[in-house]
Amino acid sequence: MSIGFWQIAIVVILVVLLFGRGKISSLMGDVAKGIKSFKKGMASDVSDEGSQKNISENQDTSENQDIDKKE
Repeated sequence: MSIGFWQIAIVVILVVLLFGRGKISSLMGDVAKGIKSFKKGMASDVSDEGSQKNISENQDTSENQDIDKKE
């Protein structure tokens, strides 16, 4: 027994009725953001970790200098 077109259509209609179109689109947006974050995290793990640490240290010192200037 295979899944037919009408069975898929009924399931889709039920999901839209239960959750609403807006909720489904926002949920898909959240899923897409999660996938992008995961890919970005995987790419940064592959790169050299030493260079990543230097970048964060430089950003911390520049933020501290900005705070000192305001005071």
